[in-house]
Amino acid sequence: MNDGKTSLKMRMWLEQKGEGALFGPGTMHMLQLIDELGSLNKAAAELGMSYRRAWGRLREAEERIGRSLVEHVRGRKGYSLTPFGRQILESWQRWQKEVEDFARRRAAELFPEELRPKI
Repeated sequence: MNDGKTSLKMRMWLEQKGEGALFGPGTMHMLQLIDELGSLNKAAAELGMSYRRAWGRLREAEERIGRSLVEHVRGRKGYSLTPFGRQILESWQRWQKEVEDFARRRAAELFPEELRPKI
């Protein structure tokens, strides 16, 4: 019997043919933290990386996508997501949840009970 020790793990990202990854869970996690904390510096600290590294990863993602994901908040230090950045984050979160939900259901159908991830 499954004692809850089995879990489903997946890693998803979007790639542009011939260009490599557009973005993946790391970029999306950073956007989520920027949205929650209102600060790239705080998001970087939460991720255990330097501000410079976080800024570089963010700029790389924006260059690959061709659109801004964050914008400076007027009148104070900090950042917020652009409408496009928010759309990408929300779409990513919805896509990830739907794929994981499907994968859990399918695993429950295919694997013996003792190997099924908890649904």
